[in-house]
Amino acid sequence: MRVMTLTLADVLAAQKTIAGIATDTPLVPSPFLSDKSGTEFLLKLEIAQPIGAFKLRGAMNAIANLPGDVPGATCCSTGNHGRGVAFAARERGIRAVVCMSSMVPKAKVDGIRALGAEVHIAGESQDEAGAESLRLSEEEGLAQISPFDDAQVIAGQGTIGLELLAQRPDLETILVPLSGGGLAGGIALAAKTIKPSIRVIGISMDRGAAMHESLAAGRPVEVTEVASLADSLGGGIGMHNQYSFDLCRRYLDDTLLVSEEDIYAGMQALYYEDRLVAEGGSAVGVAALLAGKLERLKGPVAAIITGRNLDMAIHAAIIAGDDVTLGETTIRGRRYGT
Repeated sequence: MRVMTLTLADVLAAQKTIAGIATDTPLVPSPFLSDKSGTEFLLKLEIAQPIGAFKLRGAMNAIANLPGDVPGATCCSTGNHGRGVAFAARERGIRAVVCMSSMVPKAKVDGIRALGAEVHIAGESQDEAGAESLRLSEEEGLAQISPFDDAQVIAGQGTIGLELLAQRPDLETILVPLSGGGLAGGIALAAKTIKPSIRVIGISMDRGAAMHESLAAGRPVEVTEVASLADSLGGGIGMHNQYSFDLCRRYLDDTLLVSEEDIYAGMQALYYEDRLVAEGGSAVGVAALLAGKLERLKGPVAAIITGRNLDMAIHAAIIAGDDVTLGETTIRGRRYGT
């Protein structure tokens, strides 16, 4: 595994590049979660981005830094990265081809097509979609933009860390959804370089948590991808990972896992208590709190609410307290507050 380096200077450069395109998002208090946690609990609303997710930051930075003669860009995505690449490519006026597995919900596929990108459905996992993106890069000369293991993408995501500490210099803990590690690694790099005492905790679903398993093993490992409410956190980290694994290993203070039932409850709480529509991957920090998995929590605390691009039929079922079936798994419903 070849390890590459990123610094705070890269994140600061990204902040200038994406200014005026990717929005500085609100950081708002949650009285309900503050009461539950016993400390001030804040929500960083990346759902306010033009594409409804934080991924616009990294995609805009990566596309802006491409050479002028590149005919287009390709990527693999579980949804939000593809939306970011599609949006950024349209802004620059170049072709975008997004490769996705058959596991990705139709609502996310349709959202990417609506932004003008081509979509290739390839295989049943993020790794297989990644192989198709690599083929397009090699055969058609498209720039391949990794959803998590790309220096410019990570620097773009790291701008959230800059914003958080500008908004609340007294933050003590940041809760970050953890997938391939681009978001968690970028935020942790920026935040802990500025304020070394701050704690950054990565949180994943308990099935197919690639970065969590890789950190435990001390090296990138392959995991089986399964259907999850946190579908945006699925996929591997790449066996030849260059950036995100090392950043997460160096800067994350801890990683935690939550169950599908925990995520279900987190999505309900965000809706009923904070009036937010958030995808399952966005809700893992709240899920961990409500499940009692955040011990000795120091505040103020900020949880990143990463995106709102989900199947609204599934969301409606969760809000109603109905059962939800994903693949071979059925998550038993429970009416909120009972």
